[in-house]
Amino acid sequence: MSESFHLICPHCQAINRVPENKLSVHPNCGRCKEALFSGRPVELTSATFDRYLQQNDIPLLVDFWAPWCGPCKMMSPAFSEAAKDLEPRVRLAKFNTESDAGIGGRLNIRSIPTLVLFHKGVELARQSGAMERRMIVQWTKAKLG
Repeated sequence: MSESFHLICPHCQAINRVPENKLSVHPNCGRCKEALFSGRPVELTSATFDRYLQQNDIPLLVDFWAPWCGPCKMMSPAFSEAAKDLEPRVRLAKFNTESDAGIGGRLNIRSIPTLVLFHKGVELARQSGAMERRMIVQWTKAKLG
């Protein structure tokens, strides 16, 4: 029997159960019928962060950034492109630390951009500084084993 994964819909925030063998065939949300993966990062807020962190069964790679940060702006297109390489096995997300300092403080984010890789609510790895697409993909895959 195939394993199933719980995935948060980036459109309506519903929790979907998707069989492993259906991950790669562009699954849609059972509630809103939108695609669960779009090939681009999900924008997280303080209201949605913990839901994605705790209730997604696939790893979550978060780019902590701020609009005033030059290196963050430089890395943003590479991070978006990396989503095309890492989905559907990894959910990529962005979190604007300027909009909510509480999440950044709770996670001890001291510099930006910082990538943090989580799985089932547990931090697996973190990397500060801008990276190019290839490095983001390689780093993520290496940390996941």
